[in-house]
Amino acid sequence: MRVAIEGLSFEAIIGLLPEERRKPQEVVVDLLLEYDYRPDHFLDYAEAARIVERHIREGKFLLVEEALTSLVPILKESFPSIKYIEISLSKPKILPSGVPKVTIKRTFI
Repeated sequence: MRVAIEGLSFEAIIGLLPEERRKPQEVVVDLLLEYDYRPDHFLDYAEAARIVERHIREGKFLLVEEALTSLVPILKESFPSIKYIEISLSKPKILPSGVPKVTIKRTFI
């Protein structure tokens, strides 16, 4: 079974530039989780979204890549039935106008 959480938007401090370290900016996370489904065992997608948001906000990461990589063990620990994770994190307002957003994607099996 696959669960997709798309467009999870919140503000966090993430980035190397001085202005990125001072003021939270909008980030958007898309998450695809594949897991072993059984009627008595399911993946709580609302909790998965809360875990992702809390971790990114509290982490205050310098690099998006670090943020994405650090999410994997937390999600696997919280939901041991996960077999596949695909994560993308976008910073919609980081570049000058004309470029809508920058997105980093990572797949973990």
